[in-house]
Amino acid sequence: MIDEIIHSFVTFLVILDPIGVAVIFAGLTHQASADFRRRTAFQATIIASVLVLVFGAVGEPLLAALDVSMSAFRIAGGLLLFLLATDMVFARPSGIRSPTELEEKEARRQRDISVFPLAFPLLAGPGALTSIVLSVSQARSLLETAGIIASLLVVLALTLAALLSAGRVTKLLGLTGANVVGRVLGVILAALAAQYVVDGITEIVRTAT
Repeated sequence: MIDEIIHSFVTFLVILDPIGVAVIFAGLTHQASADFRRRTAFQATIIASVLVLVFGAVGEPLLAALDVSMSAFRIAGGLLLFLLATDMVFARPSGIRSPTELEEKEARRQRDISVFPLAFPLLAGPGALTSIVLSVSQARSLLETAGIIASLLVVLALTLAALLSAGRVTKLLGLTGANVVGRVLGVILAALAAQYVVDGITEIVRTAT
């Protein structure tokens, strides 16, 4: 059980990438007041937490209603996370992990960015939603499920702390430093994504034989 919880914690930490999100957040709010940045950080984290937790609760029943097996979803999720990992390794912005150029321009024009693009897709993006469903589906008990949810909430708390310290994080690391951290996390995520695909294929083969 402990291994699964640690695995979930590392997965959520890599996908949410608090440092990378903090750098983007600092760029989106560099002209805003400290009070606005603080309020936006709290609102976005709460909204993202609700989105991910709700999706984690209804994701598996929804897939069952659509007649999609968890093996197929595990393969699809692994491929999606591998694309995300590729973007992280090459420090390439995409709609999977960060707002596109047009979305970022729209975010700069609007006053409230807590829902879009901060809560979604920066925090509760496709990678986080996919990972929570896969992690919960692998839980073997309610206690393990609670541990997975707790690991998610810890990562979200770390992300909130990074958002509140976005200015200091940006000054300390700079864009190059943030990209280095993102590349290292991307390599780890690529390995996790490959394991998801292998597990999905193994389950399908085992079921067919």
